[in-house]
Amino acid sequence: MPDRSLTVATYAAGASLAAITLIYVFGPTYFLDSDPSSTSYGVFSSRKNGIIGLSNTANDCFINSVLQALAGLGDLRLYLIRETHRRGLDDGWVHTQTVSTSAWPRSVGQKKAAVESMKNMPDWKAEGLQKGLVTKALKDILDALNERPIYRKTISAGPFVKTLEQAFRQRISRQQQDAQEFLQVVAERLCDEYHAGRRARRFARQKATYSSPGRPTHPPPLDSGLVKERLAGLGFASADDPSHRDRASSSEDADPAALTKAVVSTQEEDEGEKEDGFPLEGKFESQIECLTCGFKPRPNESTFCSLTLNVPQSSATTLNACFDGMFKTEYIDDFKCEKCRLLHAISVLKEEAQKSHTETLRKKTWMSITRLQLAIDTDPEHPPPDITLPDLRFAPKRRIARHIRLTEFPKVLAIHLSRSIFDASSLSHKNSAKVSFPELLPLGGLLQQRKYKLLGLVTHKGSHHSGHYESFRRQNTYPPFSNPNTFQVSGVYSKAASPTLTPHSKLIQQESEGSSPLTSTPDLLSPRPETDLDANGAQLVSLPTRSPISKIAPKPSLRAGGQASTRVDSPEAPLPPASKQRQRKPPGRWWRISDEKVRVASTRDVLSMQREVYLLFYELEK
Repeated sequence: MPDRSLTVATYAAGASLAAITLIYVFGPTYFLDSDPSSTSYGVFSSRKNGIIGLSNTANDCFINSVLQALAGLGDLRLYLIRETHRRGLDDGWVHTQTVSTSAWPRSVGQKKAAVESMKNMPDWKAEGLQKGLVTKALKDILDALNERPIYRKTISAGPFVKTLEQAFRQRISRQQQDAQEFLQVVAERLCDEYHAGRRARRFARQKATYSSPGRPTHPPPLDSGLVKERLAGLGFASADDPSHRDRASSSEDADPAALTKAVVSTQEEDEGEKEDGFPLEGKFESQIECLTCGFKPRPNESTFCSLTLNVPQSSATTLNACFDGMFKTEYIDDFKCEKCRLLHAISVLKEEAQKSHTETLRKKTWMSITRLQLAIDTDPEHPPPDITLPDLRFAPKRRIARHIRLTEFPKVLAIHLSRSIFDASSLSHKNSAKVSFPELLPLGGLLQQRKYKLLGLVTHKGSHHSGHYESFRRQNTYPPFSNPNTFQVSGVYSKAASPTLTPHSKLIQQESEGSSPLTSTPDLLSPRPETDLDANGAQLVSLPTRSPISKIAPKPSLRAGGQASTRVDSPEAPLPPASKQRQRKPPGRWWRISDEKVRVASTRDVLSMQREVYLLFYELEK
């Protein structure tokens, strides 16, 4: 009997040690790699999940909240990775050389004064923009914030702030600052660094084309077909057109070098338009229309990195109402229309022509009327400079309509809800109106509608002069980027998007009648043998996503008359719909971050922050 009890105790001790060993070996791996949504309702629902927080040592909540919100933007992180990789591929001299003013293209949204101020910036600032100092620093801290911590972890935003101060050679004050101002500084700096790097690469290409050893110093010969195509795009006809032969013959003495330079620069601009720009940069244009004569001057196009919407002074409103305050049609009175001013000048000149006593003065007046009428028909904004118009004070006042519309939708839409109210006593206070905002935001008209998804927001609690900033960040899980050509030479951009899911596939032998209808990425479609070779010389076989139904062995069946027939399914026959089990949609989970404190929140909690919402970050849905 004692021997039996000792045996039972020995078995119990061994089982306990085995259980402890299993938990010790496999427990941490399960806790780290399991899905939080799948374990939140099970035995391990008490497991704490979190992300990395930011320490607040000197009133840095306005910095921490913006950085945490930016850390949840996938398109922004992809842009930072691409830009850092691009600058790493270039030689060092590309981003340290002084870019000539010839590489500064005049964009439509930039005024002449702004372009001149950028051309006259100091060398240290231009070099910092070309190197992308803030881009690299922001990538480092966003990568650190997206790490998956095993335990509670807090880092500091000090290195990023230090780099930002070195880039501007100014110190950021820790007094009560505005999170929107910090976001604007960072976003505009990133945008300037993107365009500065693009100009540096364009100038390096021009320099390598015309100054590299072994190349002739004179420009290459003209491609007549390409020049004709470019000139036709600019509105000029070719020399073979008899109706425009005189115009073409007058331009025969044009400098071939200038035409070649124009064609090359146009090609570079077309190539630059294909790349993905700064994701927060968008464009909108302002168009005015005279309600009397119907004249529409050239629209004024502007770029933006964040949209500022005024919150109306009411107890509750919506985000759409805030958008209407900016994009709805605005009517303005007492406006001096250019076309109406020229029409008024023509009427005045006609009265002078009737009152003139000399034929010379009458002919001169009618000649001025003819030239003004030609300006009205062609370009009322630029009348002849040698014709004296009546004083602007006597020009008629008209009512105009002003329209604002988005022309280029950014990938990441940053919205600032302005809650400042300024009264007559020069005192400002906060507008605490409730602003309801949707999770999915449609923008644009019927023909160019875009849909945005809410990924983050920054809230503010307190008064206009003091308070605390918090941020909400969606718990997104991005699929890994597939790169089948890891050990092959590739450019900055991949030729095709990576698949979101890796299909479960089986190796099959290609049929002799033709290649498989399923192909891999387009970068593998270059002329080569049917059997590809990897870096080690191994053969690569294309993998279909699923085995065709025609490969299944057919079964004989008996028909009328006792004859057995074999039924073979055609490969073109549609597959029967697979029975999908209805899966439960995982709830929307967010992180609520207050400096180093991180909590889990739901979508309902996020949408309920109507009185505190201050910054919104929407991402364009693909």
